[in-house]
Amino acid sequence: MVNTEETRVPARALPLSAQGAAAAVASATPVRRRLGALEREQQIVAGATEFFARRGLDAQMRELAAEIGIAHTLLYHYFPTKRQLIERVYAETIAGRWEERWETLLDDPRQPVAEKLHAFYREYLPAILTPDWLRILVHSGLSDGLIPDRYFAMVRERLFPRLLREARRSAGSSSRAKPTPREEALLMAFHGGLIYHLGIWPLIYRQSYTGQGDPQLVDTFIGDRVRGFLAQMPDVMPAARGRRAA
Repeated sequence: MVNTEETRVPARALPLSAQGAAAAVASATPVRRRLGALEREQQIVAGATEFFARRGLDAQMRELAAEIGIAHTLLYHYFPTKRQLIERVYAETIAGRWEERWETLLDDPRQPVAEKLHAFYREYLPAILTPDWLRILVHSGLSDGLIPDRYFAMVRERLFPRLLREARRSAGSSSRAKPTPREEALLMAFHGGLIYHLGIWPLIYRQSYTGQGDPQLVDTFIGDRVRGFLAQMPDVMPAARGRRAA
């Protein structure tokens, strides 16, 4: 009579080659590690950054949870509302890339204006011009506007006043008055032009530009924009301002 029941052979009874194969299979099986609260939170933020950059900020939280591989109830445990999660993504992806040392650089009166503006943008642009930074900014602008509002409030507080002060200084003025409409337009064209040329054009529109990928040439583009910005400032400042060479 043939015994049809499965025969279980103890591992120690297997030949050495079979034992090695069994051990290899066991070691290849991934072991799920329970994440701590901080690790889990960071996992969610990182996943949300990639998710929102690709899908837009109108995408559903349940879809995000599924992509990350967690229950949507766990997602809501860490971020009870979608707005809270978007605020966190902004804090890490947009605001978190701003360096206070850049303010120190721009405030240094010992450095020539053109040199420190060039040095600032040489560091600032590579820090922000990434697909996730740009796409989240654009997606939010097309949705609730929360992230562009936060970003441009920061720029208007921490960057534009310094650019205006330094550009006026290069044109011989020590005025701390609010920018005139023409000065503001020049600031926006200068700052926005760099972001458009070196970021939005290749990363959002997916169009190449001559010199793309050449660090030396990109650095030259930044220098050209800085010189053009400073050269135009005397023409847009109020006529009553005193002027002298910086």
